[in-house]
Amino acid sequence: MTVAIDRATGKRRGDLAPKPGLGRRIKHGYHRHWYAYAMIAPVAIVLGVLVLYPLAYGFYLTLTDANSLNSARTIGVNEIEATYKFIGLDNYADILWGETAYDRFWSHFIWTVVWTALCVTLHYTIGLGLALLLNQKLRGRTFYRMILILPWAVPTFVTVFGWRFMLADGGIINSFLETLHLPTPLWLEDTFWQRFTAIMVNTWCGVPFMMLSLLGGLQSIDSSLYEAAEMDGATAWQRFRYVTLPGLRSVSSTVVLLGVIWTFNQFAIIFLLFGDTAPDAQILVTWAYYLGFGQQPRDFAQSAAYGILLLAILIVFTSFYRRWLNRNDQQLAI
Repeated sequence: MTVAIDRATGKRRGDLAPKPGLGRRIKHGYHRHWYAYAMIAPVAIVLGVLVLYPLAYGFYLTLTDANSLNSARTIGVNEIEATYKFIGLDNYADILWGETAYDRFWSHFIWTVVWTALCVTLHYTIGLGLALLLNQKLRGRTFYRMILILPWAVPTFVTVFGWRFMLADGGIINSFLETLHLPTPLWLEDTFWQRFTAIMVNTWCGVPFMMLSLLGGLQSIDSSLYEAAEMDGATAWQRFRYVTLPGLRSVSSTVVLLGVIWTFNQFAIIFLLFGDTAPDAQILVTWAYYLGFGQQPRDFAQSAAYGILLLAILIVFTSFYRRWLNRNDQQLAI
């Protein structure tokens, strides 16, 4: 074997150059991409101030016994310093395994999971059905799209207050049921009907987004696939199962993930519908708000701990969900 040697440097040709140090690589990257760093710097600063700092401070509060009585505050001209103490992971242990853990956390956690599963399922199934209808060649299709998107375009608080007026004891819905001599449920008072109402209103608000997303996915499917399937004698159900659903796979995986995250943290609908009057209908995010701002003394540490637990639950779910999707994609590719 012949080895070529560079006479100027004395090194063999083909040898790898030594890897530059970390400082040199950072300096080289800065000189090469300084414009990109300058563009993203404002966004990074804003995210750091509005997201990272509150998140870090909130996690610190979870390690203390901070509440409205021992936190720093100003009364008139008097400034009272904070007196809360560092207690480690006691807040998490109390929430998850304390004597009242089921009433304060697990019952709300179970209801939050049920609420999320039912709402996202209804969002997807109803949204997919409407998208399939609007994907057909119908007269007045643009008008139907505009009408069906209105619940999503109207501000949430307007929609929720409208439903509250209609579902009140003397509202239009109970009045209509009375004219039919049907029972009039206590929509905003009984626990079962409170939960039913919350799911119904959230479905009303969430279906349009799912419908539009899936409609865009349907329109991106190549029509020749349907023609080939029809020529092969496939039924309407077979075309839906083997052409439509696989064609919507990428869109469906994204909108379902977004739907789970948004519904799991859906604060506005529950709070605007019931406020603090429906303890059994509160999901975790509204219960955390109640602990931090809806009672006296306000328990900042426990409220922040609920927020960190919510974040951890969603991170774990997202990780498993993405792995499941990737595993299925690999199995389909084989």
